[in-house]
Amino acid sequence: MTPFRYEKPADVTKAIALGSNTPATKYLAGGTNLIDLMRETIERPETLVDVSHLTREIRDIDGGGLHIGAGVKNTAVAAHRGVRERYPLLAQAILSGASGQIRNMASVGGNIMQRTRCLYFYDDAARCNKRETGAGCDALQGFTRNHAILGSSASCVATHPSDMCVALAALDASVQLEGAQGTRRSVKLTELHRLPGDTPEIETALQPGELITAVELHPNPFANRCSYRKVRDRSSFAFALVSVAAALDLADDGSIREARLALGGVAHKPWRARSAEVVLAGKLPSEMLFRQAADSELSAARPLPHNAFKIELVKRVIVSSFAALARRKVTSA
Repeated sequence: MTPFRYEKPADVTKAIALGSNTPATKYLAGGTNLIDLMRETIERPETLVDVSHLTREIRDIDGGGLHIGAGVKNTAVAAHRGVRERYPLLAQAILSGASGQIRNMASVGGNIMQRTRCLYFYDDAARCNKRETGAGCDALQGFTRNHAILGSSASCVATHPSDMCVALAALDASVQLEGAQGTRRSVKLTELHRLPGDTPEIETALQPGELITAVELHPNPFANRCSYRKVRDRSSFAFALVSVAAALDLADDGSIREARLALGGVAHKPWRARSAEVVLAGKLPSEMLFRQAADSELSAARPLPHNAFKIELVKRVIVSSFAALARRKVTSA
């Protein structure tokens, strides 16, 4: 491991001041991804700024939403009563990700900022544009079972590994950012992560030194009809081949007032399936309609030699997820 300097600031302002000093500075929360990357010498920060003790509050916000500090551990989010009652989709997704031990350490901000688990990214003998700008991408001619079918490019076909972020994308969550001189801004989770294009090494919309301080969830009608389904190679700790965060709001006549759909394991970022949502809006639910919505979303898929199966797989999970939600009996408290 490359030697580094360690700082543990007393507050967010001091953390951001330290984080803005040099591009070779990284924020450290749970460390469940960053420390692994440092061991592999993929990440070589000169300074680690420990923010694990900061922004660890979950509280209600005006209008009935929820503010979740970036330093809150994944286990605490999934167990929080407000999350389980108002945003069960998020709790389901978190519990589908990683092991209990990792969830106990991993933070909300760290989960959002985790990097791909592409094997070629981790293999320093392979060419990888994310690891070394302009090096090329050996995954394109390699084993592509776990790689992207949507939004990829000739520079990168890696996928984003987070389960939590797929649920946050479906819930239209906002990420709160703070930068130098006290600048603050809010970015939709769906706009935070970038598609690879020609610059796959630029993974998010964060500016240098910016720190994620919170995620905010807004009121929605999906608490009773939502689900997170994850298909993986083994039922124990494994990253998704495909995952589906689905939610329905039905009108009194049974038609779909609004639908939400986000996909994991298929793209460089959590994939909000807006084409499918448009197909579903205002229609009466049926398996044929759900298949039409899935077909619409996956029409842009560009599979690689070993992952064409993902197209049909994700379509079937979309259909079964929405069909089960449409049948679900909802009772008033």
